[in-house]
Amino acid sequence: MNKKDLVNEVAKVVSTKKEAQAAVDCILSSISDAMKKGDSVTLVGFGTFKPVKREARKGRNPQTGAPIDIKARRVPKFTPGKALKDAVN
Repeated sequence: MNKKDLVNEVAKVVSTKKEAQAAVDCILSSISDAMKKGDSVTLVGFGTFKPVKREARKGRNPQTGAPIDIKARRVPKFTPGKALKDAVN
C-alpha cells in the first residue's frame, strides 16, 4: 500500500477524496514535526515513532576499502505496538 492507496481507504470513511488527502497529509506532517522537535509520537495499539541518536563511527568505503568517518545524526525509529504485532501474525 502506498500513500495514494491510503488516501483512497480514508476517502471511503470521509465524504471526499480531497478531505482524505488533507487528513493523511496532516497526520504525516504532524508526526514529522514532532520528531523534528525530538518528541516521540505514540499511537496506542499501532506503535511509537521516535527520533534516535546514532553516534559518530568509523566506516569503510565499499568500493575502495578506505576508512571514512560517519557523522552522528538522528534517525527515525518505529516500534510497533502489541495490537499491530498481533494483527500481522
